[in-house]
Amino acid sequence: MLYSEKVMDHFRNPRNIGEIVNADGVGEVGNAKCGDIMRMYIKVENNIITDVKFKTFGCGSAIATSSIATELIKGKPVEEALKLTNQAVVEALDGLPAYKLHCSVLAEEAIKAAVKDYYIKHNIAYDESLYCAGDCPCTHNHE
Repeated sequence: MLYSEKVMDHFRNPRNIGEIVNADGVGEVGNAKCGDIMRMYIKVENNIITDVKFKTFGCGSAIATSSIATELIKGKPVEEALKLTNQAVVEALDGLPAYKLHCSVLAEEAIKAAVKDYYIKHNIAYDESLYCAGDCPCTHNHE
């Protein structure tokens, strides 16, 4: 079978879909190659992500990865959400076809973008290297 039951479940019944008005952080990322666009919204209280929602324009895998990613970070400290990897997203869905792995990367990047937006809006210092993919002209060591 091409997709796991978990992928199909999160595609058919996505969790935490929608947007948060006055969100503490909003992150939007896209993949020009496939056309997927993800937007994550987070609400933070006492450094805990108390609510998270998403809007995704894309394929079933993009919707499923967005949905599971929101479940994985809801109720967690902001720093823990930043550690969520695309591999963890894939494992939580019991796998994805290789040609759909980029969707899990988008989910990870959307969360990081929302957290970065939260940090900026609230004047919280952050480690810029956490947001550097290594393909930029910044001065960080990309090794």
